[in-house]
Amino acid sequence: MITITYNTAVYTPAGWRSEVVTAIAKQLTPKRVRVVEVTDVGNNGTKGWASLTGANRQTYSVGGVAQREIGKIKILSVFTSVSLAPDLRQKTMSHILTAIIGAP
Repeated sequence: MITITYNTAVYTPAGWRSEVVTAIAKQLTPKRVRVVEVTDVGNNGTKGWASLTGANRQTYSVGGVAQREIGKIKILSVFTSVSLAPDLRQKTMSHILTAIIGAP
């Protein structure tokens, strides 16, 4: 699993706007991943409603955006950030140390 950050479109009463999404994804091929969990939408978490400017006409459903993104297949080249998921980062480091030092 990897943690990815990318831009997606959100619909507001004033029209479509861009918002940053942080998610956990599973790599399918060297160039594609499938989103399995959304961890943040525009620094607003994954539930409730948010507004880009505080105005009612900029309000959008954070939960709706998060649900819409789950299951989507994304291309790695469009992400602004890609890293190992925190739980795998520790597991990977322990495997590296075991390979270098040897099994305990």
